[in-house]
Amino acid sequence: MNESLHPLQFVYVWLRQLQVMTIKELRQLSRDRALLIYIIYIFTLDIVIAAGAINTELNQSKLVVHDADHSAASRELIYRFQPPYFSLVGTVTDANQGLYLLDQGDAMLFLDIPERFAATLGQGERAAKVQLLIDTSKATPGFLASSYSARIMADFSREWASQQLLRAGLEPGSVPIIQNQRRIWYNPTLDEAWYGTLAQLLTMITVACLLLPAAALVREKERGNIEQLLVSPLTPFQVMFSKVLAMILVTLVGTAVSLFGVMQPFFGVPIKGSAPLFFALTALYAFTTAGLGLVAATFARNSAQVGMLVLLMVIPINILSGDRTPLESMPLWLQYLTNVFPLRHFIEITFGILLRGAGLAALWDSVLAMTLLGCLLFALGLWRFRRQFG
Repeated sequence: MNESLHPLQFVYVWLRQLQVMTIKELRQLSRDRALLIYIIYIFTLDIVIAAGAINTELNQSKLVVHDADHSAASRELIYRFQPPYFSLVGTVTDANQGLYLLDQGDAMLFLDIPERFAATLGQGERAAKVQLLIDTSKATPGFLASSYSARIMADFSREWASQQLLRAGLEPGSVPIIQNQRRIWYNPTLDEAWYGTLAQLLTMITVACLLLPAAALVREKERGNIEQLLVSPLTPFQVMFSKVLAMILVTLVGTAVSLFGVMQPFFGVPIKGSAPLFFALTALYAFTTAGLGLVAATFARNSAQVGMLVLLMVIPINILSGDRTPLESMPLWLQYLTNVFPLRHFIEITFGILLRGAGLAALWDSVLAMTLLGCLLFALGLWRFRRQFG
């Protein structure tokens, strides 16, 4: 570039070159049919699939019962294990047969009601005991089955105690109790599709922001175009930043399609905060993650290696950023380590803006962390690029 140009002319030419390079990247992407179909898929159909697949509610858990009492009280207790959470698949005449079905995986819960269950309840002198065995080889459904069962038992016990008080001539309302009043904020209907679609969108944005600029840079290396670009009146910054800009535009369009074309009309995902703020910070996250993709591209020699490196990075980023695993359940040292992942901060931003209506004043620390990480990662990728081709 001619350095004798007037500063304003210099800036105009520099920006014009960046614009041309960005348009070139978008045209190359539009000609790559496989990659284009993949981008359309991850921002549309993949979001729909995630909404239907992610469901942690207990559903039709198989229950087997051994009722040795055959009383009205035992039948009432069994009747409380109702669909859709539980499904009574049969009764057994022997407790060992119930244990066998549990071991074989033909039942998830085995309820064993002993003899004289109703008589013990009626006497009220000691606790009437039943045994409930739960298969927790699948931890989440097992935990839910245990929690729901404990609630059923507690309600049954409380109602039976109230009946006993009435028979004794006492008013159950006169007995002091603790009332638990809850207010559910931000997702009052506990709609899992809200979380599932947002979590999947964040994962797919991460994949796109890592893969697209890295694949574009490696494609230039494979075709031998890097040397031609560097002998042209372009700086290494323009070569790399044009790929990042093209990827940011694609990511923003894909996010808009997911949010306004899939998640809102089909699953009712709200936007309680500022939509322009969300898209501005999505662009910032795309820039931050693209820097990591460019760093990976400087270590890869071909497209296959880029794919492997992206896969190697996406899995730990997704697992350790709090997207699927609560940060509070991680060791303290690992919680501090996750601060180096941009996705951790973008999760706070996305759920804060869309579900809680948070503004920049509440999210400034996450925005600052993402900005610093983005500048650092892009500078590292630019340094690696200059070292290879400078």
